[in-house]
Amino acid sequence: MKNKFVKLFFTVVLGSALFTSCKPKNSGDAVSGDAAQKAYVAPGKYDEFYNFVSGGFSGQMSVYGLPSGRLFRVIPVFSVDPEKGYGYNEETKPMLNTSHGFVPWDDLHHTEMSQTNGEVDGRWVFGNANNTPRIARINLKTFTTQEIIELPNSAGNHSSPFITENTEYVVAGTRFSVPADNSNGDVPINTYKQNFKGHLSFVKVGKEGQMDIAFQIQCPGVNFDLSHA
Repeated sequence: MKNKFVKLFFTVVLGSALFTSCKPKNSGDAVSGDAAQKAYVAPGKYDEFYNFVSGGFSGQMSVYGLPSGRLFRVIPVFSVDPEKGYGYNEETKPMLNTSHGFVPWDDLHHTEMSQTNGEVDGRWVFGNANNTPRIARINLKTFTTQEIIELPNSAGNHSSPFITENTEYVVAGTRFSVPADNSNGDVPINTYKQNFKGHLSFVKVGKEGQMDIAFQIQCPGVNFDLSHA
């Protein structure tokens, strides 16, 4: 009887030790609900911040509230969206036309907000198309895409868009250098140094947001990536 008692006591103690060691560390917030309370935004109240997230190959942009983490809207930009009619109706379908024809998809990167005196002003958010070089402007009153502009002399639009401090310009660099104004077909790669150039595009933004290519700076044939205006 004595040996059985010792064995039983040892089993109970070991089981208790295992139970204690499996308890997650610093679990007070999660168990008590404090973490969820900190992220909770009551109905009728606003999040402190809004995160405009590039959608990559979806060609879209998403809007999340912080700290709530709630998804408020998916904004179609470079891809058609049957639910919203985007890319199908007469108002939006022309925005997806390019010099290469109708391109209803792309790789959206690098959302950037309009600025006044170097501070975000909440008028527009811009995003780039990485495959067919384009820049889009989204109106933050309606959370809809208002305009898309195509960039000439560019191949890949990863280094874009970068906003000057009063949104005078949206600046974009070609990711891959290409022959300028090439309308004569293929250019031999062994003439890269002579014929391939890198172009920095300066897109003028009007008072109502309309975009026009103001000028381009022709640079040596290097590949441009992330930057800041």
